[in-house]
Amino acid sequence: MTSRYLKTILCAGLMAVAATSCVNDLDREPFYEATSASVYRDFANYKPILAKLYAGFALTGQQGPAGRPDVGGIDEGASNYVRTYWMLQQVPTDEAVIAWNDPGLPALNTLTWSSNNDVTTAMYYRIFYQITLANEFIREMEDAKLDERGITGANLEEAKKFRAEARFLRALSYWHALDLYGSVPFVTEADLIGKFFPEQASRAELFAYVESELLAIENELAGARQNEYGRADQAAAWTLLTKLYLNAQVYTNQEKYTEAITYASKVINAGYTLEADYDHLFMTTNHTSNEIIFPIAFDGLRTQSYGGTTFLTHAAVGGNMSATAFGIDSGWGGIRSTPSVYNLFSSTALTSDDRANFHTSGQEKEINTIATFTDGYPITKWRNTNPAGQAGSNPTFVDTDFPMFRLADVYLMYAEAVLRNGSGGDRSLALQYVNALRTRAYNGSTAGNIAANQLTLDFILDERSRELNWEAHRRTDLIRFNRFTGDSYLWAWKGGMMEGTSVADFRRLYPIPANDLVANPNLTPTPGY
Repeated sequence: MTSRYLKTILCAGLMAVAATSCVNDLDREPFYEATSASVYRDFANYKPILAKLYAGFALTGQQGPAGRPDVGGIDEGASNYVRTYWMLQQVPTDEAVIAWNDPGLPALNTLTWSSNNDVTTAMYYRIFYQITLANEFIREMEDAKLDERGITGANLEEAKKFRAEARFLRALSYWHALDLYGSVPFVTEADLIGKFFPEQASRAELFAYVESELLAIENELAGARQNEYGRADQAAAWTLLTKLYLNAQVYTNQEKYTEAITYASKVINAGYTLEADYDHLFMTTNHTSNEIIFPIAFDGLRTQSYGGTTFLTHAAVGGNMSATAFGIDSGWGGIRSTPSVYNLFSSTALTSDDRANFHTSGQEKEINTIATFTDGYPITKWRNTNPAGQAGSNPTFVDTDFPMFRLADVYLMYAEAVLRNGSGGDRSLALQYVNALRTRAYNGSTAGNIAANQLTLDFILDERSRELNWEAHRRTDLIRFNRFTGDSYLWAWKGGMMEGTSVADFRRLYPIPANDLVANPNLTPTPGY
């Protein structure tokens, strides 16, 4: 792994039996080239194996951009981890619609998916594929096995850090499962590889597990900002804990806002700083930003995939937009925002707020037809160019990294937890953090700053969309604010009607795939499906 990207070197010892029960249409496709015993005997192999765990978030198989996929039975590029996660977090919300008629996508636009939906199923198996890889790596990194292999001294300390990172990555995927699906099958390194039916863990049990894992590795990870770029450190774990605690009321029906404040404060005090120019966070040079806490690294030459930021950049370009201006060879004419997001910016903010990245020329504000790209305003924040306008290394595959966690999000989480009456917070500090984002957005001017009485929970929800739009946060945010389902907040095509309509509460969770329910008798259907 270099400071720019994570090399994708596969150790076949990781490609063992999948964590969940076998299915016919989305089988894992391992390729065996060695045994675990031979590979793990040599400490020099440990880091390349760890690289595969990271690469699973960016890549889709052994070859790239297509061929020998890790998960079969679905379009490989469309099933990329970041791409499917983004789809599930964005397309069913007010922040995005997608024009394409690919299997599973139209139902996401209208919140009408079933347990056979291709996208929800693909994400489910991507999550458990990642968990499977992490379990095997962690199993091979047990103290007793390291001792048997004679791993000592500095190598032993490094191996333990690798193990902690693998546990973080597993916790991240389990958090995605917890947030997206609720109650899911549960396996760890303690479950030996072989045919068995995993038991289903409740949402509260998954919450407790993810929390315990992150707390256990907190002091085993590299210090904040001390690891190689693209690898997890303490701040990544603290940020995930903040997210876990902020959503605890949803996950467990228990408030954990005090804990959210505690861990947000740890991140804020770790030395990260806001990027001076908001737009630079979404360009090819964003790997140099001191705001990004944990990225998924992409490189146009070395991590080629039709997902990730390649998807986000190409899919938002169409109509009369210039692909060249975005550093790409073509637009895919897919994703746009709904009028609701555009309306979050005042008429003054649309010209003054640097985050109001909408392409309006040749586009209609209203979405009369979802399949028509020129209905709706695309958001233009994702680019394959540097700040000088120079294109990335490859016009098809994008160099820009995906900032899964960044400081601005932590500022807003701190402010929200304070407003939700968590202990140990400071309202004046919360206001300071929010206004720091708005000062940046207004190019250093305080004209957009708000007063203390304007800092409300409703404001925070809107500000999160202004600051974090198209970064895969919106569904979780709307659920936390009780706006995702029901009829208290409507947007274009919610529930399948142009003007929006009420949606049943069971849509707050995606369903366990129908095939897994058939294959594993220990599983019960997600309520409502």
